[in-house]
Amino acid sequence: MSSVYSDPIHGTHPEPIDHFDRLPDSLLLLVFNMIGDVKALGRCCVVSRRFHALVPQVENVVVRVDCVISDDDCSPSSSVKSRAAGPFSTLFRLVFGGIVKPLQALGQFLGPERPSLNKTLNTSSSSSLSVGLGGGEDGEMDQGGVTHHSPTQVLRNFNELRFLRIELPGGELGIDDGVLLKWRADFGSTLDSCVILGAASVFNKVHFQVPGHGNDGFCINNGSNVGNGDDNGCIPESFYTNGGLKLRVVWTISSLIAASARHYLLQSIIAEHKTLDSLVLTDADGQGVLCMNGEQLEELRVKPLSASSASKRTLVPALNMRLWYAPHLDLPDGVVLQGATLVAIRPSEQSASKKEVSDASWLSSAFEEPYGTAAKMLVKRRTYCLEMNSF
Repeated sequence: MSSVYSDPIHGTHPEPIDHFDRLPDSLLLLVFNMIGDVKALGRCCVVSRRFHALVPQVENVVVRVDCVISDDDCSPSSSVKSRAAGPFSTLFRLVFGGIVKPLQALGQFLGPERPSLNKTLNTSSSSSLSVGLGGGEDGEMDQGGVTHHSPTQVLRNFNELRFLRIELPGGELGIDDGVLLKWRADFGSTLDSCVILGAASVFNKVHFQVPGHGNDGFCINNGSNVGNGDDNGCIPESFYTNGGLKLRVVWTISSLIAASARHYLLQSIIAEHKTLDSLVLTDADGQGVLCMNGEQLEELRVKPLSASSASKRTLVPALNMRLWYAPHLDLPDGVVLQGATLVAIRPSEQSASKKEVSDASWLSSAFEEPYGTAAKMLVKRRTYCLEMNSF
């Protein structure tokens, strides 16, 4: 029998039914998993007790970050920086901004065992939620009236976390305008593979007048098939004499340092969330992507990483590298790459059962279009082999 309520003007009426309560938990969890964004999930927590109880069961979480703070910025007198200083930054914390009310919700579902955190998020009007990727630090940091917290605090009560994506506000590597540099690295307890795609300049030939010379100093032929086989895939002599090779070495080392620093900073998250099947750490610029699948995550839990003695990053093992180069590469959608370079990297001691470095499908799948097509075109050219010591 339904309950009733009394209206002094219109008389007695049945109490209205909340049809939302009739939705099963499984359907609500499906919606929450589609939302993913940790800020939005924080807002959901204050809607009802039921939502408050369901959000910790979400499997798919996306953490988008507004700015990065390095160790040098951790003192109360220092100001918040909008980007990391570079790939050599030791430890950085990721800070959300402008989400005070969602913080209150997130603070509630982080659990009663962290009363100090709840108190901070619920009482400070200037609070900002930080998701630091510090290896092992779990405390709070007060900076300029804004309290920041580590990622283990933010993610601790996601009990069923399986898919985690963290997005930095930008790539760590400072590059000039018009220069292309993208990388993807896969890690277990150490580097499994890395692919780097770079170009001295990128333009669309439909909207751009092609210059007479590229940024590497070589002459540009405006023919549509240049770089696609007419030069027999050989690297021109000018590449070695005008700094082209040196620039690619800098790109490669910088990308590997950035990737190994990101990997090092993920240790605490991986250790706490044993249900994780996939972890991706990327950036809003699309510069670099670090990926770990379930097998690689378990490998890191079982076999701790080797840290570099010089900085807070994972030690990069000795490497075998293959390089492909085209002075001028025309892509099907009108995009033109000058000085296009693809570098495929594997550890020297990697098992022979792993994919070959020259596997075109593996290399092209590392990048979104049109750059996946660029990788496919580059691997058809002459291959140059290099080696690099551990660092």
